[in-house]
Amino acid sequence: METWVLITIAAAFLQNIRSVLQKHLKGVMGTSGATFVRFGFGVPFALVFVGLLAFGMGFPVPRPNPVFLGWVTLAAIAQITAQALLIQMFGHRNFTVGTAYSRTEPAQAALFGLIFLGDRLGAGTLTAIAISLVGVVLISVARSASGASALFRSVFSRTSALGLASGTFFGIAAVSYRGASLSLAGPNFMMQAAVTLLAAIVLQTFIMLVWMWFKSPGELGRIRAAWKISLLVGLVGATASFGWFMAMTLQTAAAVKALAQVEMIFTFASSVLIFREHVNKLEIFGCILIVAGILVLLLI
Repeated sequence: METWVLITIAAAFLQNIRSVLQKHLKGVMGTSGATFVRFGFGVPFALVFVGLLAFGMGFPVPRPNPVFLGWVTLAAIAQITAQALLIQMFGHRNFTVGTAYSRTEPAQAALFGLIFLGDRLGAGTLTAIAISLVGVVLISVARSASGASALFRSVFSRTSALGLASGTFFGIAAVSYRGASLSLAGPNFMMQAAVTLLAAIVLQTFIMLVWMWFKSPGELGRIRAAWKISLLVGLVGATASFGWFMAMTLQTAAAVKALAQVEMIFTFASSVLIFREHVNKLEIFGCILIVAGILVLLLI
C-alpha cells in the first residue's frame, strides 16, 4: 500500500477524534473558541514536528519563498472562510442539505488542482470521487426530515449556496496547501509538510486571536479555563493536519480528499459506539458507497 494512503487514513482517523473532542468543547465555549483551539493549541506541536525533523533527524529546514508565502496565506484564509461559511449554514433550516453540498470538496479540489497546479486525474480516480461523493451526500441527508430528494429541490436555496461555497473554499485550501508544500522543493515531503503546517497554523492563530479580541473577548477566558482538553484538541488536530499535508505533498489534493471520505466511516462508528445514536438504512448504504469509492481509488 502506498505511503500517502496510509498517512491519509491515519489523518482521517485523527480528525474524527478531534471532532469528537470539539463536540465536548462546544458545551463550555462558543463556536469561535472551539474553532480557535484547533489552531492556537496546535502551534506548539507544529513546532515540535519541525524540531524533531530538523534536530532529531538532521533534515535541513527549507527557506520560505514568496510563492510559498502566497500559497500558505491563500490556504489559511480559505480554510477559515470555509469553516465560517459552514458555521453560518448551521443557523439555517435544513442545514443538513447544505452540509451535503459542502462535501463536494474532493470534486472541487480536482477542478482547482487542474487549474492552479496542472494536476490531472485519470478516469478511475474521477469515478472513485463520484461514487464516494454520492455516499457522503446520502449520509449527510439521511437524518433530514425531507430526505435525499431535498438535495435536488433546494439547488438554489441559500443553505445550498453556503454549503457549495464552503466546499469551494475547502477545495481551494487543500490545493493551496499542496502548492505551498511543493513550492519548498525539499528536502523531503515530511519537512515540507511540517514547515507548511507551522506557517499556516501560526497565521490562522493570529487571525483568530484578532477576531475574538474584537468580536467575542469573553471567549478567551473560556478557552483558558478549558486548556487541558484544548491542548489535546491541538495535539490531535495538528497531527492530523501534518498527515494531510504530507499526503497532499505526495499525491494530488483531490485523490487525498477522496480517500479522506473514510472519515465519514469513522464518524459513523463514533455515532454508534460512543454517542449511541440510531442508524438508518440510508446511512448504511452511504457507507457502502464510500467504501466502494475508496476501493476503486486504491485498485486503479
